[in-house]
Amino acid sequence: MTHVTVWYDGSCPLCIREIALMKRLDRKNGVAFIDLTRFETPCPVDRTLMMERFHASENGTLHSGAAAFAVMWRAIPLLRPLGIAAQRSSVSNLIERTYLLFLRVRPRLQRLAGGRAKT
Repeated sequence: MTHVTVWYDGSCPLCIREIALMKRLDRKNGVAFIDLTRFETPCPVDRTLMMERFHASENGTLHSGAAAFAVMWRAIPLLRPLGIAAQRSSVSNLIERTYLLFLRVRPRLQRLAGGRAKT
């Protein structure tokens, strides 16, 4: 069985909403979700770096960005087809480019959602 861990920014209103949705979809509890704002929880790399990008590990291998989303999606049965498609380099590249654009506007979106802005 694949073991998937996802780290997320628990101070980001966008992240909180997305993770809440993923938890509802993860009916088989295939993903361990870890809030990076809880400092007692361990981090595989620098916490600040992990707060800047989405991270997930699959069987001990750490992924970030599009690859991390693909790992999480594959572990959630309803999203598994999307996660499998995201393993293709053309799809992964498109998701990564879209994610990089999102990161540029994330601070503004956080302010609109009522959270703190990231720099």
